[in-house]
Amino acid sequence: MKKIFSFILLLLVLFSQIGCKDDNTQAEITMPKFFGDNMVFQRNQPIRVWGTGSPGQRVKAVFNGVEKQAKINKEGNWLLEFDPLPASGPYELEVNGKKFYDVQVGDVWVAGGQSNMEWVMSAQVEGLHEELADADYSLIRFFKIPHDYDAKEKFDVRGGEWLKADSDNILNFSAVAWFFAKKNHLEKGVPVGIIESNWGGTPAEGWTQTDRLLSLELYKENAQDILDRQDYWIQEVIENKLRELKRNDLVIAPQNGEIQGVANPDFDDSEWQTVQLPDANPFKDIAWLRKKFTLTDTDANFMLNLGEIQQMGYVYINGGRLFYKDWGTDVKEFPVPASMLNKGENILTVRVINTWNNEPVLGKKDQLYLKSGNKKISLEGEWKYSNRIEEELPVVEWYNWLPGMMFNAMIAPIVKYPIKGVIWYQGESNAGDHQHYSELFGTMIQNWRERWSIGDFPFLFVQLANFMERKDLQPESNWAFLREAQYQTLALPNTGMAVAIDIGDANDIHPRNKKDVGHRLWKVAQKVAYGDDVLYSGPVFKEFQKVGQKVNLSFDHTGNGLKLSFGNEVKGFIISDQEGKFYPAKAELINTAQVQVFHPLVQNPTEIRYAWADNPEVNLYNSEGLPAIPFRIRID
Repeated sequence: MKKIFSFILLLLVLFSQIGCKDDNTQAEITMPKFFGDNMVFQRNQPIRVWGTGSPGQRVKAVFNGVEKQAKINKEGNWLLEFDPLPASGPYELEVNGKKFYDVQVGDVWVAGGQSNMEWVMSAQVEGLHEELADADYSLIRFFKIPHDYDAKEKFDVRGGEWLKADSDNILNFSAVAWFFAKKNHLEKGVPVGIIESNWGGTPAEGWTQTDRLLSLELYKENAQDILDRQDYWIQEVIENKLRELKRNDLVIAPQNGEIQGVANPDFDDSEWQTVQLPDANPFKDIAWLRKKFTLTDTDANFMLNLGEIQQMGYVYINGGRLFYKDWGTDVKEFPVPASMLNKGENILTVRVINTWNNEPVLGKKDQLYLKSGNKKISLEGEWKYSNRIEEELPVVEWYNWLPGMMFNAMIAPIVKYPIKGVIWYQGESNAGDHQHYSELFGTMIQNWRERWSIGDFPFLFVQLANFMERKDLQPESNWAFLREAQYQTLALPNTGMAVAIDIGDANDIHPRNKKDVGHRLWKVAQKVAYGDDVLYSGPVFKEFQKVGQKVNLSFDHTGNGLKLSFGNEVKGFIISDQEGKFYPAKAELINTAQVQVFHPLVQNPTEIRYAWADNPEVNLYNSEGLPAIPFRIRID
């Protein structure tokens, strides 16, 4: 009996030890990819660490000498929270044996939007060489979230790593975010982390949680469909991504044509179509085009200009590859080595691909030539064309544009990560629906703030820059209406707007002056995010006074007074008569805070607009050198 009792007691002890061991075992865990070496936590906010693992097991994290523990819940999730810290570092973070080194605490900003935010420093940004010479700031770190989209919210991003600023790494940083971050670091003396979550060409609805769009008339049908048929959309997104992978493999495989000798002078293109360039644009799928030209002398210095290549192009002369044009670079005159040219007949071959819509473009009128000194050999006219050399490109749908798709994959995974705020540059892709943008953009901002659960954090954005052909009168400009919708969003608390109406490019939707954009965003941040007493905005219309047929306009945010960047008259005003007909207005400064506007043919003006066009001519600034904000007012 005594032996049986001892045996039972031994079993109870063993089972007790096993139970305790299971309860305290440090689990094999998974953490989001933005937890890594060189990461930056937001100062003065709770420091959160989270991930997934086996339910019931333990997670232990140590940070700054403090240990925290948690049990993984039945859904397989866990989260630990450390007390806020001031700007400081470096630290080491250890979670269940995983160690992350050189962790800093400072200011973290999300850099969101479309291509003008995504535009990297290496893409011909003005002032690049000066920045490369002053790029070594180890306390400025960037994390780039790869493009992704999904029909349901994701736990983690597709990839990425924290990179310290140096002359190599900044080449691939968002240019706007770099200039902003550098100012933040130098003026506040704190580590700065930028989380890039941006994608060229994308509309705001794709960055907004799907169910939040059900109350917006223009977007509710698509949003409801995604919610009602989530299983279908989950599978369709997977299949679309597989098509994209196949397309991308084809795009970067010029050898598929090179192996066939398509670029060689003796290649037989007699069965190809004969087309006229540049008139025959656009083409389809992967387009190969060939053009013969004759030279009597190859000793001169030759330059080749193809005018336009949308988006990517591989250019060959006499079988040798001359250059590759990527989607983010301009087409300019390109030197042709004499060694690639022949006296007599030569063959120019171009492989063109456009992943935007599978419709590539080559050539531009009067910009398709080979030049030597003042002598030009026109390359316009007959070319040989085929899109059957390589496999037909799969059709890849822009599902990332649909409600919530990018939010699910590129925003939802980071909303537990406290931030200082957001800098945002977007709107071009919503200009066609400008009448809905104010409500949409406001909904998106409020949605992000709700999901981050850290209050109304600063949300700073760039108003659309000037772009396209300059017109004296353009009262129906979609871009002007979109700018107005952006301005209306300032009604939300802790928002701020940087104006770029004067630093755009008529011929390029991607102006290369990103420094002024980043610096103007920083001025807004100084006021909105940090409460500094600075002049952060350009002149803002305040009130008007009608004086006969003239109207006196008063402005706020003038600093030491209004000024003109050139000339003696204020540019950019238009004025309408009682029939609603607009005229380019006469305008002049009448004191340091007022402009007088009139037109001799308008006896009783009913409306005045400023900078109201795609690409208006403007010259009205305040003493800080910030441009006046576009506006329109009814006089009656």
